[in-house]
Amino acid sequence: MSIKANLNTIKASLPEHVTLVAVSKTKPVADLMEAYEAGQRIFGENKIQEMTDKWEEMPKDIQWHMIGHVQTNKVKFMAPFVSLIHGVDSLKLLQEINKQALKNNRVIDCLLQMHIAEEETKFGLDEKELTSLLASDEFYNMKNIQILGLMGMATFTENQNQIKKEFTHLKSIFDSLQTTKTVNCNLNTISMGMSGDYKLSIECGSTMVRIGSSIFGGR
Repeated sequence: MSIKANLNTIKASLPEHVTLVAVSKTKPVADLMEAYEAGQRIFGENKIQEMTDKWEEMPKDIQWHMIGHVQTNKVKFMAPFVSLIHGVDSLKLLQEINKQALKNNRVIDCLLQMHIAEEETKFGLDEKELTSLLASDEFYNMKNIQILGLMGMATFTENQNQIKKEFTHLKSIFDSLQTTKTVNCNLNTISMGMSGDYKLSIECGSTMVRIGSSIFGGR
């Protein structure tokens, strides 16, 4: 099937309240443009240099999401244009995003990445670190970031019960934070679920899914 057909099939399966991020990392601009012509406007990349190159070349009504692990020294390259940073996993990184956003006269939207998987290789905050970050004076004083919600990645496993348990855990953390409303924090987004588990993630409360291979195939 074509990229357009794949995209339409997936969009038809998503509830209205769920946002689709087309994961376009490693894909050529021609493939992204095929998705763009089919109406897709949100793309997810995991390398800042690649995302910057594509941003320069492609239409400017695209929303670019950084979905990979972010190094603080690379933030400045995407600060002029990035729409949403999914993987914020430390106060230090958030401070750098805030600093670079200020330089660009912007407020940059972010998601805080939670460590919900059993794998040690996944990045993310634990609940204690999350609570500490949100309660800190440093966070409260940041004027150029906006926390929109949480992101999490389930363990890479065929065990659906384990994946469901991890997604449900993230949703419960999200629900427990609903009273946390500050100038720079208004939680309305849960980004969880990818090509292999997005339907389960939506059942568990996801409002944003990151799908790549089901759209672009193995090209």
